[in-house]
Amino acid sequence: MSRFTLPRDLYYGRGTLSELKNLKGKKAVIVIGGGSMKKFGFLQKAEGYLKEAGFETKLIEGVENDPSTTTVEKGVAVMREFQPDWIVSIGGGSPIDAAKAMWIFYEYPDAKWEDIEKPFNIPTLRKKAHFAAVPSTSGTATEVTAFSVITDYSTNIKYPLADFNITPDIAILDPDLADTMPQQLTAYTGMDALTHATEAYVSTVNSIFTDPLAIKAIQVIFEELPKSYVTGDKKAREQMHYAQCLAGMAFSNALLGITHSMAHKTGAMFHIPHGCANAIYLPYVIEYNAKNETAKKRYGEIAKSLGLKAASDQELVEAYIAKIVELNKKFGIPLSLKDYGITEDDFLKNKSLISQRAIADACTGSNPRQPTQKEMEELFSAIYYGKKVDF
Repeated sequence: MSRFTLPRDLYYGRGTLSELKNLKGKKAVIVIGGGSMKKFGFLQKAEGYLKEAGFETKLIEGVENDPSTTTVEKGVAVMREFQPDWIVSIGGGSPIDAAKAMWIFYEYPDAKWEDIEKPFNIPTLRKKAHFAAVPSTSGTATEVTAFSVITDYSTNIKYPLADFNITPDIAILDPDLADTMPQQLTAYTGMDALTHATEAYVSTVNSIFTDPLAIKAIQVIFEELPKSYVTGDKKAREQMHYAQCLAGMAFSNALLGITHSMAHKTGAMFHIPHGCANAIYLPYVIEYNAKNETAKKRYGEIAKSLGLKAASDQELVEAYIAKIVELNKKFGIPLSLKDYGITEDDFLKNKSLISQRAIADACTGSNPRQPTQKEMEELFSAIYYGKKVDF
């Protein structure tokens, strides 16, 4: 049996942050990241709407990029004292991911990280609170997904939590928030969304329900991301906000692949921003996966959907890779880990460990090819030195 799960309600369009005033409850905790939501007035608007709905509110702020287990535990302590019946998270993927993890431990105080990190092993939620997510960036799509990524900095391990229980109840896509993204973040989050859609389309769990979402997301991203990046065009920003959500709907149900497995583990080890890591790795992973005939055909279908023409599936794959590389160059994203600035000594010292951890990552199981330890190390080497993947 297969399953397709999304939030119960999704509101989209400029000004839809005001939907918060239609929530029903008594207490709401608001989880945010740094100061941007305060700076641009969105936090104050959210607090006003919730108070209009009759809520008492409590703020949890300061969630860092790549949220930590420590931050999650601090937030849980606040929730246990305040006892909210709604959790509202506003901001980028980090505060929303952190709030999802807080939600688990708020409802299940005796839960352990080693238990909930097992895919689809999170107990039933919504016994104490419901969840509303309001993204300010256009990439992670965590507002509609069954995933959250939390980092334990004491061990340099990222926990990719995966369970339909943590899919938010309500997603609010207000492009006004996305207008505030700086240029580099626009590029990184956009390439993250492209990776989501691409990996969902070639995943071994793809379906008739996820394929149209993934293809449409890819088409919109190639059309709108350059404009969103170069000029900050508001229409392009709005379309990208929706495209990344389509990609999220696709990958939350079709799952991902080893681009994400590798990004998770090198993000923790080398502190590479997630979207940047995905952008660097994706062309190499496509080369690797395309040795699988089914994957090659599906990459070719993506290329055709973009209007690319070639005499064979292999040439279509190469044309799609070239378009991704072209975007990376336009956005100033390095084309190899060496170009990113990772020293050779640091890379070689950790290559075996990050390869082992990437293979064990939850995203690897739905990749079209299952890499051995040797293949994963060779793939990392190709990415580090910028070499062709021919195995």
